[in-house]
Amino acid sequence: MPSFGIQELLVIFVILLVIFGGSKLPLLGRGMGEGIRNFKRGLRGDDSAELEEKKS
Repeated sequence: MPSFGIQELLVIFVILLVIFGGSKLPLLGRGMGEGIRNFKRGLRGDDSAELEEKKS
């Protein structure tokens, strides 16, 4: 599996910045983070945290 260096990561970041714009990047990151958290929670079968969120 190839490893990514600093230059490759900078190029990817610049491409994302051009495509989505500066204002959309935080929303994109937040959405990806929530998706990963939900995926991990689903793998663990931890529904108790979801029930607590719905109660609030």
